[in-house]
Amino acid sequence: MNEVHASSDDRVAAELRGFEPLGILAILVILAGNFVVAPLSAVLVLLWAWRSHTPWREIGYVRPGSWIRTIAIGIAFGIAFKFLMKAIVMPLLGAEPINQAYHYLAGNRSALPGMLYAVTLGAGFGEETVFRGYMFERLGKLLGSRVWAKPLIVLLTAAFFASLHYHDQGLAGVQQATITGLVFGTIFAVTGRIWMLMFAHAAFDLTALAIIYWDLESRVAHLVFK
Repeated sequence: MNEVHASSDDRVAAELRGFEPLGILAILVILAGNFVVAPLSAVLVLLWAWRSHTPWREIGYVRPGSWIRTIAIGIAFGIAFKFLMKAIVMPLLGAEPINQAYHYLAGNRSALPGMLYAVTLGAGFGEETVFRGYMFERLGKLLGSRVWAKPLIVLLTAAFFASLHYHDQGLAGVQQATITGLVFGTIFAVTGRIWMLMFAHAAFDLTALAIIYWDLESRVAHLVFK
């Protein structure tokens, strides 16, 4: 009886890791999770990894050598990256200094709890788990270890990530998300580790939130280009 159960369990796990009907269904359910509530997709990724017997390291969940160093690097990188984007990159791309989609957050204390949840759990944990950890694993299995596979995965995941920002932030949101997706994706492709990126992503968005909340967008956007 135990052998039959083990065999059935192994078969289900193998199908979840593959690209047959059950594996494809799992992908669709995971990607649909955030349409219910964020970060449900990321939680489903963790359940998928557990049930499919996928090693945690394959989705980037590798214990860092030093948590303090990883967190510090992630936070510092995320903050610096946001200022670089806001003060130099986005002005060069012709973006408006004010992000109209989120300008309602300026001085809006009542909106802070929801946004803090969104940028830490929804973006930092959720988006990195899905767009870097899970998608790199799935596309890596699909495309194999060819020399062009990882660069293509970086491009595909960045494009998908960016496309989801169009509905509320328009072209500027897509441009920024494309660049952040390419940068975070390249780092993940090289390191295979997700924790630093989680803290960097959260810090990036928290910095953006702080700039908007204290109504500093225009000032930061004109730090370099007056």
